Order: sequence, then structure tokens, then C-alpha cells
Amino acid sequence: MIGQNEYYEGQVRSLEFKNAQGNFTVGVMEPGEWTFEAPILEWMRLVRGSWDVQQPAGQGEWTTYTEGEEFEVPGGTDFTVRVTDTVAYLCPYTGEFLGHLSA
Repeated sequence: MIGQNEYYEGQVRSLEFKNAQGNFTVGVMEPGEWTFEAPILEWMRLVRGSWDVQQPAGQGEWTTYTEGEEFEVPGGTDFTVRVTDTVAYLCPYTGEFLGHLSA
């Protein structure tokens, strides 16, 4: 089953899926500054573009990531992503993320 997610009035969109390798979302972010909560452990891997990330949101230092780089988001935390040009990402995560996927 493939789940669809939309945030910030469609400026951030993702597809959620599960396969033998685990649980994933793959998505696209338009330019802007976006804050997300991570209820469970996940990794954000940049596929195309570059972005600046602040962890935790509103408190941490900004770090720039480019294509192929990833960062870990501990469960129960939040983070902000600042995007200046459209980016694509892959997000492997642990557990059941949004409830769309069954074990």
C-alpha cells in the first residue's frame, strides 16, 4: 500500500511505502522553511538539491546538507528545513510512521 502525505498547503509532498528493506517516505519540498515533528527515529537523505537543517527546531545551529548526505532525527524531536530550490528526499524510518502501513 502506498500512502500520500501533504504538508504546508502542498509545498511539501511525500509518498509512504513499506518493502522488505523497511519503511520509507520519498518526497519533494518546494522553497521555504518547514518544521516537522519526528515521533519515531528517522533519517533524512537528500536525493537532489541542498538544504539547511536546524535541530532541534528554533534552537540548534543550522547545518547545510547536499545531495547524497543524510542526517538522523531522534524520535520525539523536531527539526526545521530551509530550502532555497526544490529538493527531493528519501526518509527511511523505524516503526509505523503515520499508520498508513500495516505490518
